[in-house]
Amino acid sequence: MSKLVAPHGGKGLVCALLEGAELEAELAKAKGLKQIEVTDRAKGDLIMMGIGGFSPLDGFMTKADWKGVCETFQMADGTFWPVPITLDVSAADAGEINEGDEVALVNSGEVYATMKVTEKFEMTDADKKWECEKVFLGEGEESVDGKFWEIAPEDHPGVIMVMNQKEFNLAGPVKVLSEGEYKADYPGVYLKPAETRAMFDERGWSNVAALQLRNPMHRSHEFLAKIAIEVCDGVLIHSLIGNLKPGDIPAETRVQAIEILIDNYFVKENVINAGYPLDMRYAGPREGLLHATFRQNYGVNNMLIGRDHAGVGDFYGLFEAQEIFDRIPTTGDAGKDLQCKPMKIDWTFYCHKCDGMASLRTCNHGKDDRVILSGTKLRKALSDGAEIVDHFGRDEVLDHLKVYYGSLKEKVEVKMQGAASGDAM
Repeated sequence: MSKLVAPHGGKGLVCALLEGAELEAELAKAKGLKQIEVTDRAKGDLIMMGIGGFSPLDGFMTKADWKGVCETFQMADGTFWPVPITLDVSAADAGEINEGDEVALVNSGEVYATMKVTEKFEMTDADKKWECEKVFLGEGEESVDGKFWEIAPEDHPGVIMVMNQKEFNLAGPVKVLSEGEYKADYPGVYLKPAETRAMFDERGWSNVAALQLRNPMHRSHEFLAKIAIEVCDGVLIHSLIGNLKPGDIPAETRVQAIEILIDNYFVKENVINAGYPLDMRYAGPREGLLHATFRQNYGVNNMLIGRDHAGVGDFYGLFEAQEIFDRIPTTGDAGKDLQCKPMKIDWTFYCHKCDGMASLRTCNHGKDDRVILSGTKLRKALSDGAEIVDHFGRDEVLDHLKVYYGSLKEKVEVKMQGAASGDAM
């Protein structure tokens, strides 16, 4: 009997992925359905619904769910969910679709799912702005004093994504027909929730932490993972292998860097390197909650939340993603409430006077004694060909990343923010 935390939603793992004869029959049927081209973000959402990563979701959200999630962090039935999972279509496509119709959802020529449309609802620019303010507006300097709408339309990738959505949303259950390229491109790393749960059970783990990554692991990431290993049975290093914003390091390079670090600096029995197929939404605190929600489905009951988790620019307060966990609603129903809890870690860095990794809670030395560590700062230095300061990362990992940056013909400007530079310390 597994001792792991139950999947979110109280229904076990809800998996919409078809296999075998069912899959073949649905693929054949899809050829005769209206084809709807979906975004890469929706493709990732579909795969997560297929493999159970988004349990208890079995399809895209209704208007009532969308409104509840934005406003109160709860779907219409009271189940906790922090970020809308919606499917946008053009007004022209929406005009040809009636409630009750089935459609095929296609990305780059591949059919990813069929969907039974139970509802369609318009998304005006005012609706999109309202969603952005609920989901992306933070407490950082680029969000306050009326700055959000001056800066976000050009600089916040999540806001840009929502404001560029088409005029209508479709809601309804899906049957997922493909996991895309992930199984082939990331063998042994792309793992379904049922697979990570089986691995945890096999190792006898019941108290598991997850480390969210969209950057290669630097010394702070390594420190966070090792803190969790000390107090938990093991750690899932869980990297985003979907799409990122321009200038971020591709998943293949990041996964290889993590493997190098694990091989050289971890006890392998206490850590698992895995990836999940979503695109980043850059929703800061809300995305931290989303990370905890779907990690619960993977069997994780502790989510590591450090400084500026899932942030972008200076839209969010340094520890806003920790604080939001204290404000989410509860119903008293364990199935509907979030069970994966945050492991809140203070700002970490290398301190020369301490002669090791430390945090604001453990180190009493000054800013000049500290090596400020951040993924943005690392990418900025590597992109500019600047010298990497001592103790920023492990040499083996930095050598690997330098090879990648040396292969680039065009480089994207990496914008520094206060949290990454250390100015806010």
